[in-house]
Amino acid sequence: MRTRLTALAAALLIGTAALPAFASDKCNVPKGEWQAAQQLQAKLEAQGWKIQRLKTDDGCYEVRATDSTGKRIEAYFSPKTLEMIRFEQKD
Repeated sequence: MRTRLTALAAALLIGTAALPAFASDKCNVPKGEWQAAQQLQAKLEAQGWKIQRLKTDDGCYEVRATDSTGKRIEAYFSPKTLEMIRFEQKD
């Protein structure tokens, strides 16, 4: 039983250690392949988001906004595809 718990704990640690690397890989894009931040802003505003801040953070676009229902959001997007990588609702 103890061996199984140790193996399970090790597997969980290895799995969670890979999560930050996943976002990092998505944002590891040469500047020449980036889409303009204005394109991301226009895309999100068309979905009803109100952008408070859009900046670059660790190679990703970081957006702080409120969605169409007024909930505060912090989200990260790939600068190449404008695909959402991470999303966090603040309210």
